[in-house]
Amino acid sequence: MASADISIQSVRRSRSYWLALEPWLYAAPSVILIAAIMLVPLAIGMSYAFRDIELLKPFGGGYVGLEHFRDIWADGNFWNALKNTVLWTAVSVVLQFILGLILALLLNRPFPGRGVVQALVFLPWAVPSFLSGLNWAWMFNPIVGPVPHWLFGLGLMATPDNILSSPDHAIWGPIVANVWWGFPFFAITLLAALQAIPQDIYEAAEIDGAGPIKRFWSITVPFLAPTIAITVLLRAVWIANSADLIVVMTRGGPADSTQIIASYIYTQAYMRLDFGYASAISLVLLVLLLLYAVTLIGLRQMLIRRA
Repeated sequence: MASADISIQSVRRSRSYWLALEPWLYAAPSVILIAAIMLVPLAIGMSYAFRDIELLKPFGGGYVGLEHFRDIWADGNFWNALKNTVLWTAVSVVLQFILGLILALLLNRPFPGRGVVQALVFLPWAVPSFLSGLNWAWMFNPIVGPVPHWLFGLGLMATPDNILSSPDHAIWGPIVANVWWGFPFFAITLLAALQAIPQDIYEAAEIDGAGPIKRFWSITVPFLAPTIAITVLLRAVWIANSADLIVVMTRGGPADSTQIIASYIYTQAYMRLDFGYASAISLVLLVLLLLYAVTLIGLRQMLIRRA
């Protein structure tokens, strides 16, 4: 009798063990695939930051320790790229958010043909960024594009020149292209969040005498806050990591005035063929973006606790 009880208990323990292990077995193929495709190449790429990897040095590849990072600290081009990255990311995110929020508020109101307008408005997001950069580069070219002539007609330019050829103004060309290409992302996500807000809350606030501005700040903004936080976080990381528009429109010029860290990594890796130094810069960018993400998430949690 005792042996039967022991066997029953062992069967139960074995069953509970396999039940606890079952979810991990289902997830194992995905985890292995992610590790093989992402984590292993990431680890190898990070190891390049501590090695001398140059394609023009076939007998290189030796361990150099922190030499690349010391070179980064003394690299004026890197600090210029970092400054441009902050400007490029901050202005792009702010303008994309403002335009996306305005567009989402407009599309949240019913009107005839709203579905067609939504499809047309979201069209830029469907255009490949490479093609978008190429189109905007043509539009800023005074020979084939209208933008310089419009700016000259408005009195904003003394002559209809290509702003992409001016070191003082070239960065604004890719920023305009990036804002045009990316603001539908904010519009899509914020529109979905707006449509999830219960309308009876607005009706109750209106009955209590709250005006449109009061309803916006007291109802709309608090409900949108979680979506705003995550979209701003994602877009900032994506934009800081995106070099497509810069490479297509200016290649970091003129005189490195549009060089951001992502495009500087591309320049070091695929033009100068110095993968070790490019990997070190990539690791620095990764750390900076992680610090930004942790800071933003921490601020969000602090605001939630205070609320």
